[in-house]
Amino acid sequence: MITASLNDKEYKIEFSDKEYSQGTINNANFFLDIIKNNQNSYHILYNNKSFKVNILSVDFDEKTVLLKINNTVYTVKITEEIDLLLKKMGIKNKTKQLNKELKAPMPGLIVNIPVKKGDKIKQGETLIVLEAMKMENNLKAVHDVTIKDISAEKGNSVEKNEVLIVFE
Repeated sequence: MITASLNDKEYKIEFSDKEYSQGTINNANFFLDIIKNNQNSYHILYNNKSFKVNILSVDFDEKTVLLKINNTVYTVKITEEIDLLLKKMGIKNKTKQLNKELKAPMPGLIVNIPVKKGDKIKQGETLIVLEAMKMENNLKAVHDVTIKDISAEKGNSVEKNEVLIVFE
């Protein structure tokens, strides 16, 4: 289950399929008919209403998504169960330590790996392109790194938290 915050209102969402098209929102059932127009553009039918949805940006560190829905821009903050548990325990989820590996933030399909072993990568450069939830996500370096090993392969499916790249 995740919690999505939009305009100071929280929605508890639980998906019942891998396409993220059905489940419950605040314990009420929903079904979406999703048509992908292009990489970040979708046409969604919900309760006989049509919505044009464009994903403007995704920030995996802050867990926010900037969406344009029928010409109105929304910022959606996503909170997972682990985030709620850590907050309840008084533990901050983020640390400023240097990561030694890149893990898949969600299940998906490896579309592209524009780096190779030994490459020196600058902060903000794309390490892997992961397709998830019908969207291509550029997983970027959060600090300058040198690629030690790449365990992911183009065309393979990966699970959440699976190690994709190891850094020196």
